[in-house]
Amino acid sequence: MVKAITQNIGISVETFFQPKQSKPDLDFYVYSYRITIKNESEYTVQLVSRYWEIFDAIMEKRIVEGEGVIGEQPILLPGESYQYVSYCQLKTDAGSMKGYYTFQRQIDESQFDAVIPEFVLLPEYRRN
Repeated sequence: MVKAITQNIGISVETFFQPKQSKPDLDFYVYSYRITIKNESEYTVQLVSRYWEIFDAIMEKRIVEGEGVIGEQPILLPGESYQYVSYCQLKTDAGSMKGYYTFQRQIDESQFDAVIPEFVLLPEYRRN
């Protein structure tokens, strides 16, 4: 698990290789990842958008951006957490992802970016 804190917003990531959904003979590898966002600030915030950079082992880069996450724009009160699971597909069996979420403070509508720490996508058989 990796974790980053930006302006008292904690973001942690866990990754899971999905061998049953992957097709190595077709250069198709699927990973799921679980994101936990914790509002450790004194303000209510809303996640309004996401920005991802996805790399595979041959350094091919994809950018994914848009509103919210998994169709939601969660609002987090101070001390609250939000968790979701999503997935990504790679052409190689290893890669990485990083990015940021844009949050808006409800008190004054100011926005800031919270870092999603870079994390590695690597199947268990390549970890040793």
